[in-house]
Amino acid sequence: MGSGDQLSTTTLEATRPSGAQRHAAPRTRRRRGLLGALGLGPFGIYLLLFLILPTVLAVSTGFLDGQGRFTWDNVTALADPVILKTFWNSVWLSLLTAAVGAIAGAAVCYALLGVPPTHPVRTVVDAASGTLAQFGGVMLAFVFIATMGRNALITQWLLGIGIDIYAASNWLYALPGLILPYIYFQVPLMVITFSPALDGLRPQWAEANLTLGGNARTFWMRIGLPILAPSFAASYLLLFANAFSAYATAAALASQGSQIVPLQIRAALTSETVLGRSNLAGSLALGMIVLMALVMAGYAAIQRRAERWRS
Repeated sequence: MGSGDQLSTTTLEATRPSGAQRHAAPRTRRRRGLLGALGLGPFGIYLLLFLILPTVLAVSTGFLDGQGRFTWDNVTALADPVILKTFWNSVWLSLLTAAVGAIAGAAVCYALLGVPPTHPVRTVVDAASGTLAQFGGVMLAFVFIATMGRNALITQWLLGIGIDIYAASNWLYALPGLILPYIYFQVPLMVITFSPALDGLRPQWAEANLTLGGNARTFWMRIGLPILAPSFAASYLLLFANAFSAYATAAALASQGSQIVPLQIRAALTSETVLGRSNLAGSLALGMIVLMALVMAGYAAIQRRAERWRS
């Protein structure tokens, strides 16, 4: 064996892990896994106490009568015309506000296309979107009552020029009055969720389009829009889920009636019987969870497709 072969053998033996090192590696991985599990422990407890357990309790009560016995009566109540109308009201309200919010939010994102993330305008828009997307509930309802209520500033100003926005109906305190408040927080949410997709459009794609003789229209029709379509659809579904599950704003504005599912659940919880059935709130929650699960499953599938272009 030559000196070169001896050197190679010596080097190989030196770089090969020893028996102690081989046994230490699995222990290190197990220790890291244990530390990771301990780190996720508080989050897991939070999910168990405030998401999983309430969901199980809410749904399970839908299969019990007033004496705690199993029954299908509450589930069959979902086919009642009153309940179906309530679900339809929630669906069309969510579809409409999600569509307006998605289009308006996408327009804002397009207007910011090319603005550096550190630019003051971009910073202000991002900060405002993050704040306004969470500005809901009683505070948002109070803002609309104070500005557009029967005796509010804008209403009185319009009356001064001969326009009565309440001549036909008390619309702000009914189902149509939820449209503007919902759009108010849908637009900034769309800006937050859709901006990364527009930022992910690579300059090389535009350069390749120009090199091949294309123009702006060709880029958007054949490159930009097909790439952005999955992200737009996923954001739209997220906005739909956000509107469908909203409760506090609707509860503060619509003081009379139960025109959407969250308010119908409130009515079922605060009254002894609704439609002659006890524990109806659980079956309403079940229907709401099933619909939301379908929407979020579609969102996850579309989001996975959109991530292919970002990788």
